[in-house]
Amino acid sequence: MASSRFLGVLAIAKLVSAQAAPAQSSTAATAAKAAAAALAANAQVLNQEFYNYIFIILASLIAALLVWRVGTESVKYVRTLSSMNNDTQRYFVKPSETFSWFKKNVLYAPIFRKRHNREFQLSSAINVGTLPTRLQLLFLISYFGTNIAFCVVSIDWSAPLTTAMKELRNRTGILAVVNMVPLFIMAGRNNLLINWIGLSFDNFNLLHRWFGRIVVLESLAHTIAWGISTFSTGGWAAIKKAITTDPMIMYGFIAVVTLVAIAIQANSILRHAFYESFKYMHIALVILIIIALYYHLSLASLPQISLIFGVIVLWVLERLTRIVKVIYRNNAGSKALVEALPGNACRVTIDMARPWTFRTGQHAYIYMPAIGLFTSHPFSVAWSEESGLSEDEKQLPMNRQDILAMQKTSVSFIIRERTGFTKKLFKKAEASPDGKFVTNCFAEGPYGGLHKMHSYGTVMLFAGGVGITHQVPIVRDLVRGYANGTVAARRIVLVWIIQSPEHLEWIRPWMTSILAMDKRRECLRIMLFVSRPRSTKEIHSPSATVQMFPGRPNIETLIDLEIEGQVGALGVSVCGSGALSDDVRRACRTRQNSSNLDFVEEAFSW
Repeated sequence: MASSRFLGVLAIAKLVSAQAAPAQSSTAATAAKAAAAALAANAQVLNQEFYNYIFIILASLIAALLVWRVGTESVKYVRTLSSMNNDTQRYFVKPSETFSWFKKNVLYAPIFRKRHNREFQLSSAINVGTLPTRLQLLFLISYFGTNIAFCVVSIDWSAPLTTAMKELRNRTGILAVVNMVPLFIMAGRNNLLINWIGLSFDNFNLLHRWFGRIVVLESLAHTIAWGISTFSTGGWAAIKKAITTDPMIMYGFIAVVTLVAIAIQANSILRHAFYESFKYMHIALVILIIIALYYHLSLASLPQISLIFGVIVLWVLERLTRIVKVIYRNNAGSKALVEALPGNACRVTIDMARPWTFRTGQHAYIYMPAIGLFTSHPFSVAWSEESGLSEDEKQLPMNRQDILAMQKTSVSFIIRERTGFTKKLFKKAEASPDGKFVTNCFAEGPYGGLHKMHSYGTVMLFAGGVGITHQVPIVRDLVRGYANGTVAARRIVLVWIIQSPEHLEWIRPWMTSILAMDKRRECLRIMLFVSRPRSTKEIHSPSATVQMFPGRPNIETLIDLEIEGQVGALGVSVCGSGALSDDVRRACRTRQNSSNLDFVEEAFSW
């Protein structure tokens, strides 16, 4: 009897256990789903935090550069005011020990001993670019490292491979989209940050290229992580099926392939060898990326699509601004007189349809449909004049348009023959009657003009070849300011290195005007160095303030001579070949401890 009772209890227990097992399994599955949901939510929170961190880092950098800009400009402004009626300016001659060390070892320093702006030329047509400065390299390494850290930090690498790859996929995809915002801002000619923080378009060009590389690498990491996750569950067949049947995956794949294509065609060798082709292909590929990325994010219902709208707005506004500038400056077109000059150069003088307030150091982009239908090229404005109408043209102005019509502005450029557009321009001018022709032209600008030399008691301006176009307006501005008592400059030295005396014809009319200015002899000295004279008879000095020498100058000796008689702070500017810029940079760096010396390099990389 007891045995039968025991067997009955055992049977009941087994029955209860069997009924309880599904309930326990269901609870475990629910707990697993809840844990997975919690992990996904936590990963999403972390992704949003890193999303915010990128913008915080960039905003902090902009704020720091704004403070730097305000500080340096304030110092220059106070120095200018203090020096206007002070011919010795002794207080500003002595350098600051700490700031001089910073300029010598960080701000002006190339990565290695000397080379920075001199290009690495494999041949006359193959250029592999230049090296950044130490400060530029420090920022690039820091930002690159920060992005790597943000991609991998807080991902649970001990989790199953599929889970870890999904987290990496989401993180890298978000960071790639976030970095596209500064990438597009830096690409624009009308970037407001250029004037706000005082970084040149050349610096933003460098940052644009490296931010682009970061976006490409993060997009590749995003794709590879997705591929590993998909392959681990279904092999190559699953990857192929997703790309060909899932629209969201397909558009993402198109965007990544296009990004890789941009990285290939934007490398320095191809970019410099086929610049015009590169530019239009680059724009076409960028448009394709925006479209593909928009559909990729919208089909995935991701909030980062708002950034794509921001990118589109930035790109459209920048293009519209350029169109408006061109139309406003030129109306239906301005007239350009193109003159062939010795030394395979052209002087282009544009009579602007509207007045243009010109500042020293500015440049403009020139469109000449008859020479290059859709091409535009940047050139430094070498000279600008404003004039009214002649006596027989004058009449009582009846409206605003009449008033504007009475003010005429002409801007002039020196364009040396290279390849492409510049070669076509020179050949056409050379083949025209009297070496001149008139064509319709559109000038877009002005751009640049960030560095004024008003606060320096001693100014040295170095120019190599056609780089003189940047320095001539500065010379005119400083000589006029000296005569008017509105600048600190008391000693102005222009050093121009040319290959042949015939290159003097490039700026002869403008230099004649400068030499005739009031008090010019008291403040300005011009030193001309002819590197390839045909005979010694070509080398003669017209006066004590305008001297000509054979060969190349010793940059260090010339700067030392000015330091000996230095008045106030010394500002050194250079515009020329990369080799010349690097020589002047090195001379300025090595003299930081002996003089309050600032170095300004005018360069344009593309």
